[in-house]
Amino acid sequence: MNSFYKLIGSALAITALALPAAFADSSADSAKVKIDAGTLVGTSQDGVKVFKGVPFAVPPVGDLRWTAPHRPASWKGDRDATRFSRPCSQPMNADGTPNGGGASGPYSEDCLYLNVWAPANAKNAPVMVWLFGGGAFLGAGHLGSFNGTSFARDGVIIVTINYRLGSFGYFPHPALTKVAKPNAPLANYALLDAIEALHWVKRNIAAFGGDKNNVTLFGQSAGGAMTVNLLTAPQATKGLFQKAIIESGAILRSAGSLSDGESKTVKALTTIGVPDNATPAQLRAIPAKTLVESEATRRGFPGYLDRRLMRIAAADAFNNGTALDVPVIIGSNNGEGGAEAAQTIAAGESSGAASFLYQFQYVPAWRHQEQPKGAIHSAELPYVFDSWKTSGLATPKFDDADKQMAKQMHSCWVAFAKSPVTMKSLRCADGLTWPAYTKENDAVAVFNTKSTIKKASTLPRFVVTPK
Repeated sequence: MNSFYKLIGSALAITALALPAAFADSSADSAKVKIDAGTLVGTSQDGVKVFKGVPFAVPPVGDLRWTAPHRPASWKGDRDATRFSRPCSQPMNADGTPNGGGASGPYSEDCLYLNVWAPANAKNAPVMVWLFGGGAFLGAGHLGSFNGTSFARDGVIIVTINYRLGSFGYFPHPALTKVAKPNAPLANYALLDAIEALHWVKRNIAAFGGDKNNVTLFGQSAGGAMTVNLLTAPQATKGLFQKAIIESGAILRSAGSLSDGESKTVKALTTIGVPDNATPAQLRAIPAKTLVESEATRRGFPGYLDRRLMRIAAADAFNNGTALDVPVIIGSNNGEGGAEAAQTIAAGESSGAASFLYQFQYVPAWRHQEQPKGAIHSAELPYVFDSWKTSGLATPKFDDADKQMAKQMHSCWVAFAKSPVTMKSLRCADGLTWPAYTKENDAVAVFNTKSTIKKASTLPRFVVTPK
C-alpha cells in the first residue's frame, strides 16, 4: 500500500495549503457551546459558528503512544476554541513551506483535536465528518481546502479531525501485541482515532444543532481509504455514521497478516538503532523526531489485519457482503487511477443502499498546461468544499467557470448529506439529477465544464460491468 501513497504528495500540496495554525478571525463575535467535557468558546460570523482545536481524546503520548484513544477529561470554566491545534507528527519542510500533504509549521504527538463549522441556528442539521488525505503520513484537518464555511452556510455541520500519522498511526510490533489485552485492537491506531472522533460526534453534536443519526463520513485519498476500511469494520462502526463518501480512496488490495506487519516494522526499526527485542517502554522512548525523519519509519506500516478491529481485507468484505450497507458516493479524478476500484465498490454496495459513482474531469482553463492528462489527484477538494478562497487556489485566476464548478459539485455533496438513507437520486445545482448507480444503468456523474450523467463503460479508466 505504501507504493500508492508515495505518488500523491505533490498534488495535495497544490490544493490543500494550510491556513496558519494560530489563525483566528479577530473580527468575529464569540460563540459558546456546552459539550460533555465542558464549555467551548469559539467564534460566530456571517451565520456560521466555528469551534477549533476541540479535544476528542486524551493526548496519545508517553505510555499512551500506540494505544487506543481515550475519552478526554473534563475541564472547568471556558475553553478557548478559536485556534487550530498543531498537526500530528509528520515530516515538515525546513523552509516552512507546506509539505506534500499541505501541512507546515510545528507538529505534535498531542494532536487528537477536531474542528466544527455549524450554522448559527442549526436544528437537527445533517453532519459530515471529514478524514483528510496525505498518504497516511502527511496532512491535517485544518487545511484551507477543508474550510467548512460553505457547508455550514448551506445547512450542514462539518467536523474535520486530526488522526495519528505514519508510525504513530500504523505500527504493528510484537512487543505491543504481547502486552495488549485480549481483543484490544492493534496496529491501526489512525482508524481507532477516527472511530473515537465519531463517538465524540455521537455524544456531542446535538449541542451544535446537529442530528447524531444523520452523519456522513467522508474522506479523500488516505482518508477515503480509511472510510473504506471503516465500512468493512461494522462491529466497531455500526450506528456511528449513516452514509459515506470516498474520494480517490477506493483501494481494494489484499491485506497482510499482523505477523507480516510486525516483521516489517521490526526490520525498519533496526535502521534507527532499535533492537529486535525492544520492549514497549523502549519503543515509546524513541523520539518523535526520529520516527518522523527516518525514511524507513516516516510512512508507518498500514495495510495489516489485526483480526480484532480489521478482521478482513476490504476487497473481501465488499465481495462477500459483510461491509456496512449505507448510501455511498464514490469516485476519482480522470487524471489518476482508481476508477475501476470505485466502480467495483459502487456495484457491490448498489444491491442495497444507493451508491453514486462519479468522475471529476474539470481542469481550469488556467491549469490546462500543467494538467494535460486531466484532473490530478486532490484537484476536486476546493470544489467539493467550495473553499477556493482559503485553499491553494486562492488566486485571481479563479474565474466564473471555476466558481460554477464549485457551486455544482458542492451542491451534490450537500444534497447527499441532507437526503434520507432511502434516496435513489440526488438533485444538484443547475438541474443536474444524479441517479444511483446500478449494473443496469451504469450511471456515472461526470463533473466538467458541463456536468452530465454518462455510462461508466464509455469512459476511460472504467471497466465494462457485466450485464
